[in-house]
Amino acid sequence: MQKEVWLAEERKSAVARVADHTQLVRSVLDLVDEIPRGRVMTYGDIARCLGLRSARQVGQVLARYGHEVPWHRVVMADGSTAPHHALEQRARLRADRVRLRGGRVDLSSVRWAPPC
Repeated sequence: MQKEVWLAEERKSAVARVADHTQLVRSVLDLVDEIPRGRVMTYGDIARCLGLRSARQVGQVLARYGHEVPWHRVVMADGSTAPHHALEQRARLRADRVRLRGGRVDLSSVRWAPPC
């Protein structure tokens, strides 16, 4: 009997984790979708805005679901692009009229700060 109760509790917590994850994914994608053309945010900016523990959480969401939003508008803290998509990301940023210097975005001129 006690084992059945424990298993029922485990199922409830697993369902809650999935629901939380879905909300996390949606929150990240919604915010990235709002980044205006010609502007960027860093992974850390997004994490802070959404109250997440780590910029890596944002990276993980974008790695899996980023194709649904303008993922190229999210860069690293130093303005550099994702190493595994660097050429494509830089091309998309240029198409958005984001100026790059030495392969990095000048965050002082194009960083977007939404009301969080």
